[in-house]
Amino acid sequence: MFDLNWIRSFSLGTIVIALMAIASSIGVLVWQPDREHGLEMWIFSLEHEALYRPVLEQRERAGGEHVNLRVLATAALERRMMSGFFGGLRTADLIEVERQMAGLAFTGPLEAVGFTDLTDHLVETGLMEQINKPSFGPWTSRGRVFGLPHDVHPVMLGYRADIVEAAGIDVSQIETWDDFARVLAPLMTDEDGDGKPDRYLLGLWETDSDRLETLLLQAGGRFFDERGAAVMDQERNAWALSQIVSWCVGPTRIAADVPDFSAGGNRLKEEGYAVAYIMPDWMCNVWRMQMPNLAGKVKVMPLPAFEPGGRRTSVWGGTMLGIPKTTVSFERSWQVATDLYFSEELAKKLYSNNDIITPVKSHWSDPVFDAPDPYFSGQAKGRMYIDLAPDVPARTSSPYNKLARDRFRDAAVAVAEWARREGKCHPAELIDKCREELARAQGAVMRQMERNVFLEVDQ
Repeated sequence: MFDLNWIRSFSLGTIVIALMAIASSIGVLVWQPDREHGLEMWIFSLEHEALYRPVLEQRERAGGEHVNLRVLATAALERRMMSGFFGGLRTADLIEVERQMAGLAFTGPLEAVGFTDLTDHLVETGLMEQINKPSFGPWTSRGRVFGLPHDVHPVMLGYRADIVEAAGIDVSQIETWDDFARVLAPLMTDEDGDGKPDRYLLGLWETDSDRLETLLLQAGGRFFDERGAAVMDQERNAWALSQIVSWCVGPTRIAADVPDFSAGGNRLKEEGYAVAYIMPDWMCNVWRMQMPNLAGKVKVMPLPAFEPGGRRTSVWGGTMLGIPKTTVSFERSWQVATDLYFSEELAKKLYSNNDIITPVKSHWSDPVFDAPDPYFSGQAKGRMYIDLAPDVPARTSSPYNKLARDRFRDAAVAVAEWARREGKCHPAELIDKCREELARAQGAVMRQMERNVFLEVDQ
């Protein structure tokens, strides 16, 4: 008889998780893509499926190869992809992944990356020069490119033009974030007499890791250097963090917590609780779908710079298409990839249907990007996003980026809580605390990275 008393030392939750992990692993081993009738392609977005399927079906009717397009939940796609890469198992012939998921593939040594290295192929075919250069960043590891960029995702500032213009405010006077606070200050009135502004100027809070990273990149900060070494505690990061947190605390506070993707957050936006919001191109479509009654009341403008003459945009999000090394045919998979990602017609639909601009520069001259957008008060916002695309900041492909982003958020929360307790709100009063918290964040990230012998870098 086996002695099973040792099982009692584990909680029920631990046992359930272990059993689920075992079942998942067995499922991956047993399940294999059916390639008898063409190529297999995995994606995670229903919106992308709506774009790709008609193109792939038309391609097949014209004599092209059948592509079995599967839409998987993000967690399922990540699990199947990484199990296949680390276990040496077949996955799909093409896999489309978003930024955080792609970074997981770069955890091991370069030769163990499960995606095919596309660098030489891109250079030899001339396609490298056709794509907006910063868009390669998240898909480049140790100088090698492993995916075709799907997008650029430049960021602008979306604002309630109806509120701003009714107050006679001219946003062309805004170049920097200091200008933003000064020019829009008249909108922060207290009509109900409760001692608090009835509206704030910016939808932002210290708990929002996505917006924090977006603003840090705009300010010239970063989590990792070109070699992949953690630089959480560099002075530029501390300076940027002190600026951002100062917007969220004290009597000079200009920011309010207005969450995205929630009914409560949408109601606050419709009520004008905050005037302006960080707006990547894809967020335009979210507003259009979720808040149709704001049509004609919203406009976009370049982000205010942190300093005069500084960067007026940033970047938020991203997707790539990669070809796993286990594909049945690189050439056939490459043809499908380029047919999709370099298609002029698909680039136009990507913008018309989803408000996302293409990274393929030769498509940028298309008139579709100059069309007035009724939702955004008749602005040709596509052209505005394209004009900013070459200036989006460089990004890392580090598998530790999510960890670093979370630790940066923790630092922001710690600084903001300290500032409220101590009654501090000016960046100069916050900078030392920012340095302290970022040194703690640096240590946390480095400890995790030091466990990975395949990504050794000199700190």
